[in-house]
Amino acid sequence: MRHQNKTVKLGRSQSHRDALLANQIVSLIEHNRIKTTLAKAKAVRPLAERMVTLGKKNTLHARRTALSYLMHNEDAVRKLFAEVAPRAATRNGGYTRIVKLGYRKSDASPMAFIEWVDAPVVEEPAIEEKPTRSKSQKAEASAAAEEAAPAKKPRARKPKAAAAEPEKEEAGE
Repeated sequence: MRHQNKTVKLGRSQSHRDALLANQIVSLIEHNRIKTTLAKAKAVRPLAERMVTLGKKNTLHARRTALSYLMHNEDAVRKLFAEVAPRAATRNGGYTRIVKLGYRKSDASPMAFIEWVDAPVVEEPAIEEKPTRSKSQKAEASAAAEEAAPAKKPRARKPKAAAAEPEKEEAGE
């Protein structure tokens, strides 16, 4: 039994897991929302919330701690302290949200979005649906397209090159 073993190993070594989670947090800070597997999202959540707590402290020590954890990505730390942490200043925790998406087609792995609760709303571009046509409408449309198209002219063939004939040598005239 795994009593009090909180580390989610994700099938990786410790250094690989640390790098993966740090990169996920950097992506979350940069994009405000990332799509990942449910297991990774659940592993990222406590670490991301810890980073926001460091950002709320806004001390030099907190900044250096966040910088060391996030693989020395200064842009992400700057955005964390300047934008993400001030938005969460009034909250006492629960800075992230995990939204389940369903299963990935290739390997049936459960997918999820992890996003900041206070993030600006991200709108997905609406997909325009084409009106469906019946078979008779499709046949009419293809017939109209054939009539409207100019008649194709047969291409003129180039004469075969005379290279096929052997050159005749002129013998002593």
